[in-house]
Amino acid sequence: MAKVKVQVYDTTLRDGAQGEGISFTVTNKLDIARKLDELGVHFIEGGWPGSNPKDAEFFARAKDIKFKNAALAGFGSTRKPRGKTVNDANLKALAEAGVNVVTIVGKSSAQQVTQVLETTFKENLSMISDSVEFLKSQGLKVLFDAEHFFDGYKADAGYALRTLEVAQAAGADVLVLCDTNGGSLPGEVTEAILAVKREIKGAAIGIHAHNDAELGVANSLAAVAAGAVQVQGTINGLGERCGNANLCSIIPALKLKMGINCISDKQLARLTEVARFVSEEANIGTNPYAPYVGASAFSHKGGLHVSAIRKWQGSYQHVDPALVGNRPHVLVSELSGRSNILHKAGEKGIMALDGEAAAQALEKVKLMESRGFQYENAEASLELLLKRASAGYWSPFELVDFLIVVESRRRLPTRRGGPEDALSEAMVKVRVGGELVHTAAEGNGPVNALDEALRCALVRFYPSLERVKLVDYKVRILEGSTGTGSQVRVLIESSDGGEIWHTVGSSSNIIEASYLALADSLEYWLLKHKLKPVTNDAE
Repeated sequence: MAKVKVQVYDTTLRDGAQGEGISFTVTNKLDIARKLDELGVHFIEGGWPGSNPKDAEFFARAKDIKFKNAALAGFGSTRKPRGKTVNDANLKALAEAGVNVVTIVGKSSAQQVTQVLETTFKENLSMISDSVEFLKSQGLKVLFDAEHFFDGYKADAGYALRTLEVAQAAGADVLVLCDTNGGSLPGEVTEAILAVKREIKGAAIGIHAHNDAELGVANSLAAVAAGAVQVQGTINGLGERCGNANLCSIIPALKLKMGINCISDKQLARLTEVARFVSEEANIGTNPYAPYVGASAFSHKGGLHVSAIRKWQGSYQHVDPALVGNRPHVLVSELSGRSNILHKAGEKGIMALDGEAAAQALEKVKLMESRGFQYENAEASLELLLKRASAGYWSPFELVDFLIVVESRRRLPTRRGGPEDALSEAMVKVRVGGELVHTAAEGNGPVNALDEALRCALVRFYPSLERVKLVDYKVRILEGSTGTGSQVRVLIESSDGGEIWHTVGSSSNIIEASYLALADSLEYWLLKHKLKPVTNDAE
């Protein structure tokens, strides 16, 4: 397999953009195209030049980009039934798009021809042949996208193969076989590709798989094993319905599993970066459980697993995460062993945690998780727990008590009785060093009032704490059977304008849970920056 050459064709900007909730701006598309070029894909499909103003603008602006690795491709369809290529606006737009590569889609399923195109088998073959010939006459490399090929092959193999024959005879450079409905099995893909190789000599075969049966990646790899020399897909598997074959899984599988050097080692190490960049541009969250590039792809939680990977990285990882630009991630929970604690302490630079202290910290984790805490997504709270278990721990402040008052105030009456405002006020007692501070503050709700009062007390001693802001606040009910008395978990995201960190609190009292997460957030930042309390006249 090592000598096989396989081209990677990315269709994120066209097929991926058809996914629900995805809407790229022209700037998004240009930025993604640059990233894809850095990744080393061979083709970047930009969209339909003649279908909408956005894609027309993209191709016009993309002419100014000097791609180092990729060729920009336009996408379109064959001429209309009973039409002429010279009058076909779509084909003319492809020819004038300023690209050297075009992909045109045509029907290869007999049923699609009669039911959807509503034309004859002969006319469909003429549409394919005429369109390929026209684009080749414009000096373009032409890829024929055989839509519904695998379903068509199963229903009428002779006609499906005939569409490929006329495309090849007209000059198509690559015959791309599409599992358009995404329902084929790997064995069916293999059988069909072997038949194409037997019947159509010298054909360069591509595969374009969809993921409706969650087999897009498997079908793509099966196609390559059977002889396909081009793989089409999208970053993160974006696409219509269940998405397209995911290039973030296909590329490392080709390179690391099948020995096919489709991109360089250096380019492969950018895969995780590109996956997350595309998610950001698409304004959707990256799937943490995605193979290779997900944040949890190389996470380890079980104590036996962590103990093993500390000795040998390959013990519970199928590839080295660094090869795809990712990294291992050790989690700490009630399922952890002491190895998890020691590994995490070392990762955080906490060297004062000996074996006995690590065992005590582990028991503390288990106890706290039994009370509703969870540290997998609150690493700042976990780091504080480990620091509190280590020798020489010093707390920058200590809560003595707090009181929250929520009062409902009626505005001027109306016919329906009038709206009401809820006034929230928090009173906090905090000890910093030997000094006790008593403050109060109003807020937009009890949690905001508590946050304001706590900061008011602490900023006198730590003025730079004003940089820290609460940017997200989430509450989860852990057990709903007790109604409003249920245990809740509060997760807080904080930022100082640069770093972002997460803390957790849990209690049957939502205010107490919120305070625990708030206090951790502030203490984490103060300890991280090694800040000491200042006197009234000096910071």
